[in-house]
Amino acid sequence: MTEDLIKQAKAILRRNDRGSYTVPTHGLYPFQWNWDSCLSALGFSHFDEERAWTEIDTLFANQWPDGMVPHIVFHEEDDGYFPGPDVWRTGRPVPTSGITQPAVAGFAVRRLVDRARDRELAATRARALLPRIHAWHEWFYRCRDPQGTGLVAIIHPWESGRDNSVDWDDVFDRVPTDGVEPFNRRDTQHANPSHRPTQAQYERYIWLVQRFRSLGWDNTKLHDASPFQVVDPGFNAILIRSSSDLADLAEQLDVPEIAAQSRGHAARGVAAMETLWSDGIGQYLCQDRTTGTLIKSPSIAGLLAGFAPIPAPRAKAIAERLTTLGGQVDHLVPSHDPGAREFDSLRYWRGPVWLIVNYMIADGLMRSGEAAIAQRIINDSLRLIERSGFAEYYDPHTAEPCGGDQFTWTAAIVIELLSQELTPA
Repeated sequence: MTEDLIKQAKAILRRNDRGSYTVPTHGLYPFQWNWDSCLSALGFSHFDEERAWTEIDTLFANQWPDGMVPHIVFHEEDDGYFPGPDVWRTGRPVPTSGITQPAVAGFAVRRLVDRARDRELAATRARALLPRIHAWHEWFYRCRDPQGTGLVAIIHPWESGRDNSVDWDDVFDRVPTDGVEPFNRRDTQHANPSHRPTQAQYERYIWLVQRFRSLGWDNTKLHDASPFQVVDPGFNAILIRSSSDLADLAEQLDVPEIAAQSRGHAARGVAAMETLWSDGIGQYLCQDRTTGTLIKSPSIAGLLAGFAPIPAPRAKAIAERLTTLGGQVDHLVPSHDPGAREFDSLRYWRGPVWLIVNYMIADGLMRSGEAAIAQRIINDSLRLIERSGFAEYYDPHTAEPCGGDQFTWTAAIVIELLSQELTPA
């Protein structure tokens, strides 16, 4: 079974390979996505190390001069996706979007180096990427944490990767819909509309894009200009983990300045995460930066925080919370608490299971010594694949496959899990 699943996963990576980058899946997502690529590189690295490095190199070749790495790179024209480059209008030599995504690259590159069979190749490619990844991290703390809190904010739901999470509902109400240019969505032509964000949410997504575009995509202005400013613990955990991994990598490559700065970012971030902890719910919560209040939404964001090197008592509490959730669903980890009234087992990030988040949560908890629940997450993930194939996401109760199929990062994570590539305690 293991060999057969790995064979299928490799075939999906090859199917969605465009030479120097992968698309998440044919049709629904025809371009290069930021964190998709970095996580997909992990899968490639098990059978084609050169191709894995090329995936990340291609992404960073389109880094902005200020350090930002965009969430989409539009390498080729394709009218099957909305919003395309004609909506973003960022003015880049290769068209890109104007917002970013979770900074998982530092973690991915560290992992590629640690397990490299071609050590010379890994050292060369990692050395070239090191200052680029560091510049992106510096951009986050400069442009998305202007008050120096130690935590960064997202200014558009798409930046989180969790587009329609319940976490955003109340804050999103502050985003107007007046003046939104008419548009035709493409996602609902490729996937069941009941599995996708609503039209009202899309209108707000596009209002924010238009707002940022009107400011010339000037990242010194966008944070303060956005009516949507949210501190997401999962997003910050990924940045913190990548900063910590980048520090280790910089020490290996004898770049002490980057090592020290990255270590400082990680330490400040872990300390600041304490402001997001909820004893009542037993996990971290998002924060509305505009009001300074915690958003009492028990989503997967506060569990993904375990990916970072958080204190052992917090990791233990997250493991306990996951054990409770595991009694409510057949497959961990639901993207929202099944007991909450907003839970929707089929609609994108309001309930379904996503293997990439499962992988990061399991990796972080394994590292923290919470091996039992980490193994439950791994086992549930592989059962989903055996039952329902390589889908974008899954119903946590029925295992119904949702969204796109033959999905690149799902396939990559299956290879990772079957290869037991998790960080040991």
